[in-house]
Amino acid sequence: MGLQDSRAVPVSTTSRAALDRYEAAVDRLHSYFRDPLAEIEAALAEDPGFVMGHCLRGTLMALATERAAEAPLRESVEAAEALAAGANERERGHIAALRAWLDGDFAGAVDAWGRVAEVWPRDGLALQAAHLGDFYLGHTQLLRDRIARALPGWDEAVPGYGYVLGMHAFGLEETGDYRAAEATGRRAVALQPRDPWAIHAVAHVMEMQGRLPEGVDWLTGRTGDWAPDNMFAFHNWWHLALYHLDLGETGTVLRLYDEAIRPQPSPLALETLDATALLWRLHLRGVDGGARWAELAETWAPMAEDGYYAFNDMHAMMAFVATGRDADADRLLAAQARSAAAGGTNAAMTAEVGLPVCRALRAFGAGDYGTVVELLAPVRAVAHRFGGSHAQRDVLALTLVEAALRAGQADVARPLAAERTEAKPGSPFNWRLTARALRLGGDEAGAVAAEKRAGA
Repeated sequence: MGLQDSRAVPVSTTSRAALDRYEAAVDRLHSYFRDPLAEIEAALAEDPGFVMGHCLRGTLMALATERAAEAPLRESVEAAEALAAGANERERGHIAALRAWLDGDFAGAVDAWGRVAEVWPRDGLALQAAHLGDFYLGHTQLLRDRIARALPGWDEAVPGYGYVLGMHAFGLEETGDYRAAEATGRRAVALQPRDPWAIHAVAHVMEMQGRLPEGVDWLTGRTGDWAPDNMFAFHNWWHLALYHLDLGETGTVLRLYDEAIRPQPSPLALETLDATALLWRLHLRGVDGGARWAELAETWAPMAEDGYYAFNDMHAMMAFVATGRDADADRLLAAQARSAAAGGTNAAMTAEVGLPVCRALRAFGAGDYGTVVELLAPVRAVAHRFGGSHAQRDVLALTLVEAALRAGQADVARPLAAERTEAKPGSPFNWRLTARALRLGGDEAGAVAAEKRAGA
């Protein structure tokens, strides 16, 4: 016999103290405030045989998406498997998910978490693990639908309902239903103001619609709810920087980088990739990132041969290209070739997207812009397969259009710029891209008109 948590989900432990610690850790994971790992370690100290304690610890390791977390993930998986005979069916579903992730079957792990959430829709850990897993693997529709399947099991009387709405809001945004995404995200924030994921979902809507001043106000007006002592703050600061970047305010972008996004070096891939992506966007605009690049390249260098997750590899290559670290770039490409030939989910992600993208970035650094266009143009249609959001993957479209402009390919650059202004007419930067493309093609009048739109 075991207990039930505050959402009436069965747990095999008989230690109320351990379960209370576990629930506190899950809440920290949902909100990203403080460190859930410390709380779950305390739960395991209360009850070393607490299966879900080991599962939560393992889930934190899996969701880190880096090779360095594999050893502690293995410890958690093996500890949970040793206790599986006394676990309930739900807990065994978590164990199966973690085993699949450890074995490189990321897609199988996410499906396993999803199956748990379908049977026990109030299992917040399964829901969030599946949601983040869908994000990492580019399962865009499932970001929306997997949460929608669980929603009938929740209402305002169930603790954590706001967090579930925040996840649904992000799924709605990634599937292009911006009106519903914003309404759902705002409702989530009304229920739980300190929900950085829901705040971030609304920020994504404003990014995709080019509502730049409104996006700045949305995030800056709520910094007290998402920034202090929050593990996800770096990403919301990144979103704020994107608004300023689109507005052409590069000085503000660099200040945000130094003070908030990367105030000190971090070994974590999830934090390092946002910093890298922002500097690459500046690099494409001809803005020198200075010594910031060297710190990022040093952070990525130990991971160059991991070949663990293709989305990380892209960002590592950006840093190596920007700093001229050819040996590290070569090591990365060799590791990707090995990954593409191996089994597991990352093999397909690397072969289909990661490897051609990294080759394109290497070509960009060499000034071979025609090759960049050849490599990136066909990848855009399948780029979602290696994870990230629309906003994050936009760096590929930005690199492609910049390469086309530098290669003198006006017929390629013009439609790429046009699609950007159509989607985000409020972006001064997109109109400047359009002006460059039109001028390259000999349309001076069109270029001048576009420049006027940029300054409007």
